[in-house]
Amino acid sequence: MDRWIGKVAVVTGASSGIGAAVTEALVRKGLLVVGIARRVERLEKLSASLDGAKGKFYPRKCDVGKESDLLSAFEWVKTELGGIDILVNNAGVVKHCKVMDDNIDSYRNMVNVNFMATVIGMHEAVASMQHRKVSGHIVNVNSVLGHSIADLPMPVSVYPSTKYAITALSEVTRKELAADNVRIKVTSVSPGFVSTEIFETGGLSDTEKLFQRTPHLQPKDVADAIVYVLGTPENVQISELTIRPVCEMI
Repeated sequence: MDRWIGKVAVVTGASSGIGAAVTEALVRKGLLVVGIARRVERLEKLSASLDGAKGKFYPRKCDVGKESDLLSAFEWVKTELGGIDILVNNAGVVKHCKVMDDNIDSYRNMVNVNFMATVIGMHEAVASMQHRKVSGHIVNVNSVLGHSIADLPMPVSVYPSTKYAITALSEVTRKELAADNVRIKVTSVSPGFVSTEIFETGGLSDTEKLFQRTPHLQPKDVADAIVYVLGTPENVQISELTIRPVCEMI
């Protein structure tokens, strides 16, 4: 990871869960990390906890589901920090109901946050990296549900559909960059069940009992996997990394 010291990383959904864990890990490794999320008070609390760390944290309020917010955040990174070296597309939402019982606004929100924010972020990051001739790295936080449809203990509406789209997007972009001999890495990291707030915010009640009876990862486990991916030699690209808790059946 030493080659990334002093470089700029952008992490979406940085206010909690995997995003907060990734942000903390990268700042402690010496990176300049721009964490974007809606809950700025959470970002400020995270910033305070990182005081004195090797790197530096820049909290930015942003609703990634809104194109104008997202583009404004990337413009700030360009103006204030010069550009992006690493992008971790982590922000995501889910709705705990059946597809046919859900509504159009909910579908649109999941597509905007889970997919559109990812593709817009990749577009801006690749442009920044190519303009500065940087061999950067894009990590898309995917899901095992982006590769197969499991029998789940709860319905998740179109969430798997948005994650299948991330699988395709990551691989198509990787191949396009390779065909053009552009040395920008693209990695899809697909965790299994992770103990985060996404279940509660998605409308699931009694999440404590769910975590007690279900094998699960902690956000730090996924952050460690992302740090591992970023730490590979410049000639090594991990295009897909699946990480599951022991004994997980999905």
